[in-house]
Amino acid sequence: MTRVAAIDCGTNSIRLLVADLDPATGELTDLDRRMTIVRLGQGVDRTGRLAPEALERTFAACREYAAVVREHGVTPERIRFVATSASRDAENRDDFVRGVVDILGVEPEVITGDQEAAFSFTGATKELAGREHLPGPYLVVDIGGGSTEFVVGEDGVRAARSVDIGCVRLTERHLLRDGAIADPPAAEQVAAMRADVEAALDLAEETVPLSEARTLVGLAGSVTTVGAIALGLPEYDSAAIHHSRITAERVAEITGRLLAATHDERAAIPVMHPGRVDVIGAGALVLQAVMERTGAREVVVSEHDILDGIAHSCAAEGR
Repeated sequence: MTRVAAIDCGTNSIRLLVADLDPATGELTDLDRRMTIVRLGQGVDRTGRLAPEALERTFAACREYAAVVREHGVTPERIRFVATSASRDAENRDDFVRGVVDILGVEPEVITGDQEAAFSFTGATKELAGREHLPGPYLVVDIGGGSTEFVVGEDGVRAARSVDIGCVRLTERHLLRDGAIADPPAAEQVAAMRADVEAALDLAEETVPLSEARTLVGLAGSVTTVGAIALGLPEYDSAAIHHSRITAERVAEITGRLLAATHDERAAIPVMHPGRVDVIGAGALVLQAVMERTGAREVVVSEHDILDGIAHSCAAEGR
């Protein structure tokens, strides 16, 4: 067994996976998996810079994760820290890099959208191969805070595209009113957001044959939260959510309800993480639009995603 630590720092959250990886089978055994909402991408779409308070929230989470990694005895060469959309876009990303190195002793890799897509595909599909009821090719859709990745493939990635329609970015672009999140948003705000999503889907389709896949797999917090709501769970249950199958009709119903709800009504949903209350409507809308564009009758919700793909990569090429 090879003990690895993978850290995925996105626009909305930072996540850690410490796992034992069997090089012979590729099987991951989780030792610690956790997530912290840090909203690193706060204001990046508007200012082009990472806000000081966002950096400090992220560094606080990094300090917590560094302690966990040390407790599990992961060696530095088996730690991989991947940073995605927000840090790709920021002018002051060097401040972010220096802070992470000081705390964790490893340099964050600011990966491209294509690399992000490949990690997501590996993490989401590695355990689906050979299941007749979930046939390939797969369309993996990873709805993040700053961007959404689209990947089509079966034994490997066939085509991938990253577009800037993450739940945080869309919320800040379209649902802000006088500096606050619209509560609930007006119809014209939702329409503008939907138009933005449709334009991004047009871009994605230039590269990725979205409608050719036989199974749609949805990743990340917006999708898993919609899945948890659809299942009517009294609290968030990762095991129940993983590989649940949610119909297009149910996704549309939940999206409509979320976009019509007030902040307090969304916050009162038992499975709602406090950090997702303001951005879940935008994330759900992306999922609904993807399903309508592709004609998918259901989405397979996966709790395994880019984080698992990063963990698999830690044992490759001498890492």
